[in-house]
Amino acid sequence: MMLPVYLPANREDYFRKLQSRRLFDSTSLNEQVSSILREVRVHGDAAVRAFTRRFDGFDPDPIRVPESDWTGAASRLEPGTREILGLAIERIRNFHLNQQEQSWTVAGPYGEILGQKVTPLERVGVYVPGGKAFYPSSLLMNVIPAQVAGVDEIVVVTPAGKDGRLSPVLLGACDLLGIKEIYRIGGAQAVAALAFGTESVRPVDMITGPGNQYVAKAKQLVFGFVKIDSIAGPSEVTIIADDTADTDALILDLFSQAEHDEQAAVTLISLDPALPGKLQERLPALLEIQPRKAIIAASLQSFGGLLPVDSVEEAFELANRIAPEHLELLLDFPESHLYRVRHAGAVFIGHWSPEAAGDYLAGPNHVLPTCGTARFFSPLGVYDFMKRTSVIHLNEEAMKAIGPAVAAFADLESLTAHGDSARLRTGKTGQSGS
Repeated sequence: MMLPVYLPANREDYFRKLQSRRLFDSTSLNEQVSSILREVRVHGDAAVRAFTRRFDGFDPDPIRVPESDWTGAASRLEPGTREILGLAIERIRNFHLNQQEQSWTVAGPYGEILGQKVTPLERVGVYVPGGKAFYPSSLLMNVIPAQVAGVDEIVVVTPAGKDGRLSPVLLGACDLLGIKEIYRIGGAQAVAALAFGTESVRPVDMITGPGNQYVAKAKQLVFGFVKIDSIAGPSEVTIIADDTADTDALILDLFSQAEHDEQAAVTLISLDPALPGKLQERLPALLEIQPRKAIIAASLQSFGGLLPVDSVEEAFELANRIAPEHLELLLDFPESHLYRVRHAGAVFIGHWSPEAAGDYLAGPNHVLPTCGTARFFSPLGVYDFMKRTSVIHLNEEAMKAIGPAVAAFADLESLTAHGDSARLRTGKTGQSGS
């Protein structure tokens, strides 16, 4: 097993491969998910249960997990597991406390008050994926910023096993977080239930959390009925490394993303001419001992890339073009290069900052833009669970000062009632003779 090498002559082939990972140009997928959304919107719980029987192999009756099933679940966790979850919750919460926003006002030149009222959303649905792997970290990373924002109600949906049971770790984590609503449903039908509501599930204002292509497509299609965090694609990491990088650590950092999914993209941008040879020599032995080696190998072969470069400038030019979800800087004096990063979901600086730490409990959110969307999207944060309302409080002096300009602007747009509304308050007559 080798990591494919892309020299300048064929690098465009690699960039086209990375772009092909976007999942939303499938007519078939769109039709399938649209049909599921329509059925749930019309038939509610019956459709949710039917799709769950069909896709997940069990009947979620009842759909809502009784609170007695997870009350005290944290106390039943292994002490080590409970300690790890507690540490992660503490570090993630402490980081996100720094993202809190406040309402604000300013006084204008005539004594008017202008400002912005910041308000948390009322009800948020968090999708926690199941399937190939269970990720309690996804629960923490989505729930905690919503709690810090002050969201009133946080709902969790997650697919159960074929026996209808949920992971004890998930239930324990929900207990530690103080979650009060859990629904054992997944897939596009769960997204539909959250967006439109059913007999058992009240609709939410926002849906967050990763999932498979059906979940991602469903979130895309319900956007506008509800807010969403983002449309998550396959995971990815780009590493810029020089001769100070430890070869084994570098390989394991690549594996840590490749093991997520066969479509995960792992890219090494090498400033060290000797590094590619060392990597290709060590990679097979380290791959062989990985439990998820088949997934890793498929990812490396399909979407892995080794890009040798001659300069730091070229390295960061390529990284910014990729705009990766995760960017590691395994460099000498790595912090001196942070200013070169324009597009990345998260930057991991130096040899002691593996991406894996960010996935679990470094503190910053691991819900990050993927598939090049770091060019215009940001990590999930407290600010995503807030909305902003403009505040305009004019006094008589202010309105009389700006009113003629307001009326004139309205006249430019031929909106007579707008202009008359301003003229009424300024004592001026206008086009309608008022």
